[in-house]
Amino acid sequence: MVRYAKPQSTDEALALLSDGAWRILAGGTDFYPALGARPLSENVLDINGLSELRGIAETATHVVIGARTSWTDIVRHPLPASFDALKQAAREVGSIQIQNTGTVAGNICNASPAADGVPALLLLDAEVEIAAVAGKRHETLQNFIRGNRQTTLTAGEMVTAIRLPKTALAGASSFYKLGARRYLVISIAMAAVRVAVGEDGRIADAAIAVGACSAVARRLGSLERELIGEDVDSLADMPLAEAHFAELKPIDDVRGSADYRRGAAREIVSRALAATAAAIARQAKPAKECAA
Repeated sequence: MVRYAKPQSTDEALALLSDGAWRILAGGTDFYPALGARPLSENVLDINGLSELRGIAETATHVVIGARTSWTDIVRHPLPASFDALKQAAREVGSIQIQNTGTVAGNICNASPAADGVPALLLLDAEVEIAAVAGKRHETLQNFIRGNRQTTLTAGEMVTAIRLPKTALAGASSFYKLGARRYLVISIAMAAVRVAVGEDGRIADAAIAVGACSAVARRLGSLERELIGEDVDSLADMPLAEAHFAELKPIDDVRGSADYRRGAAREIVSRALAATAAAIARQAKPAKECAA
């Protein structure tokens, strides 16, 4: 017999998880489509009563996004320019209705290679907060997603928050998504870029992530390292080589071939770099005007 429970506290939810197998229901935007025409056969743990898991807060060291925080919450919350890529990705997650109900944690727990939120979160060195009756643990997002529909969650655990260390929140960012049409589409490829600039106008920190071109979204470490010390104005026409994309392992599927995805990744990373450079220039303009 299938059980349904709607706990009113995180402790109650964790107690239930420790005492049997449950499928967690939050926004439901992945939950219900995955069922298709099949009837429910698993116990359902509905966490929509857990108000403490929704919202964006700050600690001394992190920005903390609660597991039930929706994509619309992300778009509406005042956040620094380093979050612009995440806000742009949030606007690409399905329709407005899906953005209103779908959760950030659900997007990463679903572990789709084409999850729109993952590349933008990787830019911010996101950590996943995982809770169980025995306590909490934290894991980098890059390690948490192990493959297509695979995470490190074990029995009795649930994601309670995504934590973003403040040390990774400098600079400006941009997100680009390529699909077969403009809206309501699964990505063929997507890219997110964050760049921070020092007082000398040179790049002090860079983060670049590509999704839908590997089983798990990947940071482009070699390109990030190469950008350090470059003049920010060079981003608009930065030459990109195939070697910069060696971390990617695209596949052939109905949305595009592996070769097409490699070329697409190169192009949209280039566009995201140029867009980020433009955002940095806009940030600098008011400061120059005030100085004048």
